[in-house]
Amino acid sequence: MSGNKLGTKLSGFPANKKLFCFGFGYTAAALALQLLQYGWSIGGTTTDNDKLKVLKDNNIDALIFDKTHPIFSIDKLLHDTTHILLSIPPGEDGDIVFEFHGDEIKSLPNLEWVGYLSTTSVYGNYNGQWIDETAITSPINRRGSLRLKAEEQWTELFLEQGLPMHFFRLAGIYGPGRSTLDVVRAGNARRILKEGHVFNRMYIDDIVQSLMASMMHPHAGEIYNLGDDLPTPSHEVIKYSCELLKMDVPDLIPYDEIDYLAPIVRSFYQDNKRIKNDKIKKDLMVELLYPDYKAGLNACFALEQSLLKI
Repeated sequence: MSGNKLGTKLSGFPANKKLFCFGFGYTAAALALQLLQYGWSIGGTTTDNDKLKVLKDNNIDALIFDKTHPIFSIDKLLHDTTHILLSIPPGEDGDIVFEFHGDEIKSLPNLEWVGYLSTTSVYGNYNGQWIDETAITSPINRRGSLRLKAEEQWTELFLEQGLPMHFFRLAGIYGPGRSTLDVVRAGNARRILKEGHVFNRMYIDDIVQSLMASMMHPHAGEIYNLGDDLPTPSHEVIKYSCELLKMDVPDLIPYDEIDYLAPIVRSFYQDNKRIKNDKIKKDLMVELLYPDYKAGLNACFALEQSLLKI
């Protein structure tokens, strides 16, 4: 994480607030790392007992939460919470947090901001066209349909109860430990060619600074696309990763000649669009630290090299 850069970008960021993250994955962890520098208290949930201990050892007030039962006395637990991040993947009935705890959350007395991490797959396929947040949502896969259902559930609480909801439709998330550098190094990279197809992505630091910018400038009910400036075919990103690592570049494989792709991977190739990010730049005054995949991968690679020298 580029902590100093983020700190500089967001001078004047509020201190000593309290964030609770439903789901403590890659994005929540990166956000928490920044907020701790501002004196924030951080809490969150996990489904894994080993991870629970790691979170507690890192000053995160963590607890177990899964689909089997609600959290006991959550209204008391979150009484002084000012910010909530929702990032648990939805199930068939929509968002588990909404289902179990929507009523308690809408009644929290000190809540200033709620962020829901959705996905650009809610838009569906636009045949490579550029689209912004006003585009019609027409998901073509289960992942997008469930995310849209969860968005609609939380939108209902915003409209009817005034819950300070903010929706973030994320492109592919990458960063240290989670990039095509890792895929290439593991020997799992395939350069698939589907003419005209692109993927949208965003470096984790830019996701974090966008969330923090929204916390500084809350606009309840708003939707924000989170993607970088340069949607790109995946085979180009893999090629660049190979070059950074000085490894052989795999041959291109035409999409139509592939015998098997995992259903979730194939679904990514059915969905083709270029995501505009103008809104976060205009409304939230975000300046991307890593505007394209080369800048982001260079940062990942430089971090790896610096750690090797320690």
